[in-house]
Amino acid sequence: MSAVVLKDVTKYYRKYTSKRKFQTLKSAILEHNLFSHLSPKEIIKAVDGVNISIDREETFGIIGENGSGKSTLLKIIAGITRPTSGKLEVNGKVSALIELGAGFHPEISGRENIYINGIMLGLTKKEIDDRLEDIIKFAELEDYIDMPVKTYSSGMYMRLGFSVAINVNPDILLVDEVLAVGDASFVGKCLEKIKEMKRAGKTIIFVTHSLDLTQKICHRVAWMKKGKVMTIGEPKEVVDRYLLDVLGKEEEREIISSMSDRWGNREAEIVESWTEDMNGKRKSHFNYGDGIRIVMKILSKKELKDFVFGVGIFNNEGINVYGSNTSLEFYKPKVLRGESLVKFEIPVLRLINGIYSVDLAVHREDGYAYDYIKGAENFKVHSLNREIGIYRPPHKWSFEGGVEIEEYKKKPSS
Repeated sequence: MSAVVLKDVTKYYRKYTSKRKFQTLKSAILEHNLFSHLSPKEIIKAVDGVNISIDREETFGIIGENGSGKSTLLKIIAGITRPTSGKLEVNGKVSALIELGAGFHPEISGRENIYINGIMLGLTKKEIDDRLEDIIKFAELEDYIDMPVKTYSSGMYMRLGFSVAINVNPDILLVDEVLAVGDASFVGKCLEKIKEMKRAGKTIIFVTHSLDLTQKICHRVAWMKKGKVMTIGEPKEVVDRYLLDVLGKEEEREIISSMSDRWGNREAEIVESWTEDMNGKRKSHFNYGDGIRIVMKILSKKELKDFVFGVGIFNNEGINVYGSNTSLEFYKPKVLRGESLVKFEIPVLRLINGIYSVDLAVHREDGYAYDYIKGAENFKVHSLNREIGIYRPPHKWSFEGGVEIEEYKKKPSS
């Protein structure tokens, strides 16, 4: 028996408009015309004819761009919202890490909210009594548990919500990007808890923008686009197809908005930056094995003799992939004046599929920033290689003794 089955599930939302209104909601429901009389421009089809069967003990990922219907689908499975049409079958107790602490009351204590939220998630009072200390300890709120929830920070609120939901001991766990909030150590603890549930044979349905995490923990993945399921299959294969689709769009637009954090006294200023190929053509998407140049245009408002140029590359989880500067590589500054171009070149990109951000800096030897731009540039690496991680080193396999193995004749091109 499957844990979750969706058969031709569709979900409509009505756009707000003041031009057309029902006389009464009751009449609309009785006449079965809540959506039928609306034109296509007046409705949003958030989920469109989705058919998915998820096995027991399976970790199933759902990926796609914002607005693709991922979160709506998870809310349908959780019972938070009902489908407009189609059938849903859920076999087992569900706990949803979607809107953590949605049932919390701000005026009462964390301890009291544990009981209220736990009962809402299907626990008895005795079950909550038995798990109370574990919930408080996991949330790291021992010193604050009897304070009103309205005094909690967003991170404390998230920790308490996660701890209650995870201690329900569900058969089916739904996770929707909730780990984007909170400090790194707690996020790591949450991921370990999810992996522990996976080892215990729980069914996990995971919605995330972290393609690397999807490939690490999921058995299968569905890619959604405009409410439809485009494909379901092995994680790396589905992620590659998704990236190919995104890659096609990026020739017409930037990968990510140019918003960034920035600081420094601007005595030397990064007035422009870009990424380009080895022929000097500006671009933001590269294939594995391509060369890339990261270019900074610097304007020094006065003559400087103490200066360092720096570059840092990070993946979409904020992990530092590589960083260096001219001081670390034994370049000795002499003079910086007027307008200059600084180029950092990587002849061969050995990065795994993903979106990467670039920090750029010009600063003094002691680290004092003239200009530091966090996330100054973004670029995407596309590869049909199937490995996971960040870096793909040159490597080969060899076999000896009693092993018979055949190499595929056809390999995907990079």
